[in-house]
Amino acid sequence: MCGIVGYIGDESALPFLVKGLKKLEYRGYDSAGVTFLENGSIGLVKKKGKVAVLEQTLQEAGLLGSEREKTIHIGMGHTRWATHGAPSDENSHPHISENHHICVVHNGIIENYMVLKKMLLEQGFKFISETDTEVIAHLIEYHYLVHCHLDLLSAVQMSLQEIEGSYAIVVMCTEFPDCLIAAKKENPLIIGIGENANYVASDIPAVLEYTRDIVIVEDDEIAVVKKDSYEVVDMFAHKVKREITHVDWDTEAAEKGGYEHFMMKEMLEEPKVVNATIAPRIRDGKILLEQFNLTKERILRAKNIHIVACGTAYHAGCIGKYLIERFCRIPVFVDVASEFLYRNPILDQDSIVIIVSQSGETIDTLQALKLSRSMGAYSMAIVNVIGSSIAREADYVLYTAAGPEISVASTKAYSTQIAAIYLLTFEMAHRIGSLSDEDYVKYQQTLLEIPKKLEETIAQQDQIQRFAALHYNADSIFFLGRGLDYYLSMEASLKLKEISYIHSEAYASGELKHGTIALIEPGTLVVCAVTQKDLAAKELSNIQEVKTRGACVLAISTKDMKDKMVSCDEVFYIPDGDPLFAPLLAATPCQLFAYYMAVNKGCDVDKPRNLAKSVTVE
Repeated sequence: MCGIVGYIGDESALPFLVKGLKKLEYRGYDSAGVTFLENGSIGLVKKKGKVAVLEQTLQEAGLLGSEREKTIHIGMGHTRWATHGAPSDENSHPHISENHHICVVHNGIIENYMVLKKMLLEQGFKFISETDTEVIAHLIEYHYLVHCHLDLLSAVQMSLQEIEGSYAIVVMCTEFPDCLIAAKKENPLIIGIGENANYVASDIPAVLEYTRDIVIVEDDEIAVVKKDSYEVVDMFAHKVKREITHVDWDTEAAEKGGYEHFMMKEMLEEPKVVNATIAPRIRDGKILLEQFNLTKERILRAKNIHIVACGTAYHAGCIGKYLIERFCRIPVFVDVASEFLYRNPILDQDSIVIIVSQSGETIDTLQALKLSRSMGAYSMAIVNVIGSSIAREADYVLYTAAGPEISVASTKAYSTQIAAIYLLTFEMAHRIGSLSDEDYVKYQQTLLEIPKKLEETIAQQDQIQRFAALHYNADSIFFLGRGLDYYLSMEASLKLKEISYIHSEAYASGELKHGTIALIEPGTLVVCAVTQKDLAAKELSNIQEVKTRGACVLAISTKDMKDKMVSCDEVFYIPDGDPLFAPLLAATPCQLFAYYMAVNKGCDVDKPRNLAKSVTVE
């Protein structure tokens, strides 16, 4: 959600800014812009639409691919996901101050912007946008001129002390052409360390082509970034020491690799990344979780476990609830993070909170983590991004090995989250004695077989593609399941809605007769998961109920139940095995179904409308 890039160095700034914004397109946005210093003045170009529109505008203005480009050595760029004010050129970032000496880019939301705006209007400042961000530019200028005697750093500090809300900002000033000033609170921000150049960005992929050495800026810190140095201070100008982190990502992992969409590439990577999450942690009949410090006594003392997440990660958490309650026999509550925050949860030192987030920056989830820790709960995080805010806040972190996930719709990150939850569950259950040594080893072996079975599943994708080609014009689709299959259906429904814009709902199959079946009519498409053998008879009965009313049924099941699936119009079979692990195998065909439905409709699969990859505002 929103993207920031900044550059200061000896080379041309604009090519990096445009390329960096393209690397952040996966975060979701509706407009883009750049600002730069040229001959002592601020240049500003911003447009509603894609980065390609901005790039074309820069080329037409003679700013890209020209001798003029080579004279510009400092600048900032931004992709905006609209919150305050509709997408438009005027509301696009960057935003410039009253006298055109200070420019700002901003991720986040300023909660008290109306109060600040009123004060600035009374001081004679004029606003040309509807955004909260323009307030920051004018506020910094106000303090710069009135209170701080032209000291830019002090003006930024004073302004941030008056701002309520979340932010990652970068500030540029005509009177300080040798530096960018960056600051953050509850929104990610990093500094990339280069040679004769330094970079600022809201996410690592923006700078990976140029440097692998980064500094992570923490909350309530301000960084002064020059071409050959950087300094980090707190809100009171006290110096803060920040270590440089070396990033080992393969840059090719963030490229399409010949596939039409990142989403397809990432689905096909699931066998590899699930294996990378599982295999290194299973050795000699033991699950080895790095620095896992939950003792038997601490687990047994837990009155409850709360799993907190949003969206796709929430559905992974639902599977976690099923597994932990079954094997550890501890009550588990799964909460949507935004609801958890405001329902006054009952937590204490005997509570365990498990936070699940792909990016490690999801704002609601991060705030839920902070609340949990403030109430004394032990916190665990399952995240994909090393050094992310959630990873740094939690008492224990279990990293997945999904690698960079570019498509907005999560696929491989979801699969690795589930894989990590299996590992965590089995290790906790074994530590407290509720899982025998024999079953502990057996389940490890079953997990190690999953990647090969995922490859077998993906090899049958043509069947899903054919079915989607026949039904992509469906107006509404229903997903049904029982037990673990219900949680699978929830995620399958979300995936379809996200990228195809087809209305869909997921229901526990037993709820059919309590209202839902009234919506079934001839031709209604129903997708049913039938992977849990102990619940299969009841699920097949539900399938018969919708078939009787004219529904067309696609089922996802296992080959050993083939003779029972005769009433379905189409059946996609995943490899046989322990039904407990079906969520790891059945998720992929559901993702493929959503993908092919979206492709047939001509949707922008990787960048669905109104959505962002990393949600950093409430």
